[in-house]
Amino acid sequence: MTVAATFEIEYLQYLGPDGKPVADFPAAFADPAALLPLFKEMLFVRTFDTKSIALQRTGKLGTYASSLGHEATHVGIGASMRPEDVFAPSYREYGAQFMRGVRPREVLMYWGGDERGNDFEGPRHDFSWSVPISTQCLHAAGAALAFKLRREPRLAVACCGDGGSSKTDFYAALNSAGAYTLPLVLCVINNGWAISVPRSAQTGAKTLAQKGIAGGLHCLQVDGNDLVAVMEGMRRATERARGGEGGTVIELLTYRLHDHTTADDARRYRSEEEVKEAWKRDPVPRLRAFLAASKLWDEQQEKAWAEECGKRVDAEINAYLESKVQPVEAMFDHLYADPPADLLAQREAAIALEKRS
Repeated sequence: MTVAATFEIEYLQYLGPDGKPVADFPAAFADPAALLPLFKEMLFVRTFDTKSIALQRTGKLGTYASSLGHEATHVGIGASMRPEDVFAPSYREYGAQFMRGVRPREVLMYWGGDERGNDFEGPRHDFSWSVPISTQCLHAAGAALAFKLRREPRLAVACCGDGGSSKTDFYAALNSAGAYTLPLVLCVINNGWAISVPRSAQTGAKTLAQKGIAGGLHCLQVDGNDLVAVMEGMRRATERARGGEGGTVIELLTYRLHDHTTADDARRYRSEEEVKEAWKRDPVPRLRAFLAASKLWDEQQEKAWAEECGKRVDAEINAYLESKVQPVEAMFDHLYADPPADLLAQREAAIALEKRS
């Protein structure tokens, strides 16, 4: 038999679920103290998430997509990018966006139904959130193509979920990245569920990372609950991209510990046993255990950090709650350069209805 091609998918993990090292650390983390500010950032993301859910439950926020359990994945992605790079998120990557300069109050405005929350003050060159699944992958590929044509040492990073990796937009993006050797990193955040559809029902591929093989991209699978593994995977991918070696697909194995959104009830499709097992792989206590063993963490220190994070989040919540509500006609103002007549009629009807209420 003649074999046309073979491939392997490398898997990266440095910290086990108990926080004990399972492999030698990359050079960047030879000094474990480098992980402290990233752990603090993970605490901030979790604090923001907890308070955002409370806002939604009390009617002060619309439907909200929790990031509980994704902290290491998102913080690792954000920490690995340069300011001049371009990020194309889906609708859950708060940790990465905070590290790139997006303010929590903007995230709250977005989920509060105010489109100004999708027009970040910084970084202006990042893409806004994408609710249509995986369309942002094509946007990132376009940005990467522009960087290559301009010979700029920049790259584009896009995030999608496991379900998103089954969409044609994802495949088109990776095919373009491979065909044109684009500086693109496609991060597939595999949390096991595309809302209520399990990963097993989405694809027959043994890994999601291997989908990049067909497009000619480098591929990695990493433990997405291990911050060190996420950082090392991103380091390899970004160095390849900046060095002109093309794009990478990184599959990040994590778990969505909360419902898909606050409009969802995951108990209808996930077993209690599955969720209990997933909590044992929680990225926050995993990194905490490692830092404690390295004599870099203590309970009083984290208590102080948690209090600081709470104050920072509360200040952002107050800024959101105190923001001036836009007039009803604002929803029509940026849809068309030349609005059609029927849209203008709807605009006038909305203004009249608001005046009567």
